[in-house]
Amino acid sequence: MSTQGEILWIDDEIDSLKSQILFLKNKGYEVTPLTNGHDALELLKEKIVDVVLLDESMPGLTGLETLSKIKEMLPQLPVVMITKNEAENIMEDAIGAQITDYLIKPVNPNQVLLSLKKIMDSKRLVSEKTTIAYQQDFRNLFMALSANPNHEEWKELYKKLVYWELEMGKSDSEEMIEVLQTQKSEANNDFFKYISKNYANWIKDNGNNGPLLSHKVFEKKIAPNLKKGKPTFLVVIDNLRFDHWKAIQHIIAESFRVVDEDMFYSILPTATQYCRNAIFAGMLPIDIEAHFPLEWKNDDEEGGKNLYEETFLKNQLKHLKLDNLKWQYIKITNNDDAKTMEDNIHNYLSNDLTVIVYNFVDMLSHARTEMEVLKELAGDEISYRSLVVSWFEHSPLHRALRKIADKNIQVLLTTDHGSTQVKTPSKCVGDRATTANLRYKHGRNLQYEERDVFAFRDPKFAGLPRPNVSSTFIFAKGDVFLCYPNNYNHFVNYYKNTFQHGGISLEEMIVPVVRLESKNQNP
Repeated sequence: MSTQGEILWIDDEIDSLKSQILFLKNKGYEVTPLTNGHDALELLKEKIVDVVLLDESMPGLTGLETLSKIKEMLPQLPVVMITKNEAENIMEDAIGAQITDYLIKPVNPNQVLLSLKKIMDSKRLVSEKTTIAYQQDFRNLFMALSANPNHEEWKELYKKLVYWELEMGKSDSEEMIEVLQTQKSEANNDFFKYISKNYANWIKDNGNNGPLLSHKVFEKKIAPNLKKGKPTFLVVIDNLRFDHWKAIQHIIAESFRVVDEDMFYSILPTATQYCRNAIFAGMLPIDIEAHFPLEWKNDDEEGGKNLYEETFLKNQLKHLKLDNLKWQYIKITNNDDAKTMEDNIHNYLSNDLTVIVYNFVDMLSHARTEMEVLKELAGDEISYRSLVVSWFEHSPLHRALRKIADKNIQVLLTTDHGSTQVKTPSKCVGDRATTANLRYKHGRNLQYEERDVFAFRDPKFAGLPRPNVSSTFIFAKGDVFLCYPNNYNHFVNYYKNTFQHGGISLEEMIVPVVRLESKNQNP
């Protein structure tokens, strides 16, 4: 029989546990019995074990003292505390010292077995359960994709795909992860067709019918929640996808409760200078250029493209008759900005609205393209998402929000667009003025693979300014990235599997807007 695992059992009355140890050995476990903590610590220097069963009440080195020393040596080693004493402070001490489970004496052999199974088989059991559940839901998702979904149904479909993506991330089933990726790829192909068919009509209608678009987000989702005397923080994290939000939700939930979770459709191109300007101006880019000809910059013009968000917001607040609010706009582009924001967070409580634009995730995405070390750290969706979660958990932004979580505030968390991992190169030819973006381009006399892009020969039908008289805009579908024929292989190899934005995919276009309120409010 192959061993189920190596167990170290420490108890000063170990002789009385012979029947339980025999029971475990018959179940395939290797058990090393010891009578004191000192011997156990010496053994753990030499031998690898899977789980420690530890008596809480031992003479000499106590169970809790032994536990503390085990955790110093091997912080990840699971320890099950066995105690005669159910006293609350004993368990609090033990749990504080990171026990994995605890059992009350006298221990039943099956109790011990269940605890071991729970610890050692949990990942396998989670994986099996997730795989079975996804297999059952696979057909439902397939049917939903085949039923010509509308814009609300697309949101629900994407939400479901993200749910399974996060669940699969916890399991080891590479085959099922591959099946899910294939299904997501098929969904993105259908989504591209859906956007190609409907987007021009949404723009023609200025976003009044169809889904909520970037330029209507402030009016529809932010403005109705603003009022004098209620501090509101609008946090716009550049390039935060819906799956990123779901992955950090449990961290935020420690301090805030979710009052409303929704999604909106980012306008095209799904790039900061278009989407974020549209959010703050409350206008499509073509209208921003008309109203603010000096402030609007096209891709091929010199100068920063998002320098006037504060000006645009001031105009929109006036238009919405909210210019009586006390508000402040803060943009975070480096760690010094972030630290300043964190240090001053309590001062912002005197505002009715504090807007914090946070640029880290977008910088991470771009840095990942440029830096080999980040390509290693974020080589796929799971590790990229993990990097975003790790950033947020330790960020000045999270610390700042925690500092004011006990106040009577609300936080509106959103983004401008998402990003997608590009895998399929597609040749595109243009003149010198053609833009360099990988997921969208505009220029004169563009030549491209028709099947790989959604094209607007007249940009006004996409709600976009026309940089030149004969400019065409094209947007890449799914996981396509656009490459020029010269030096083609170099660019294909350099950019393949990087995370990009500007085109048409569920990940880039369907993004979160979430309203949070403090859990434990003090006036």
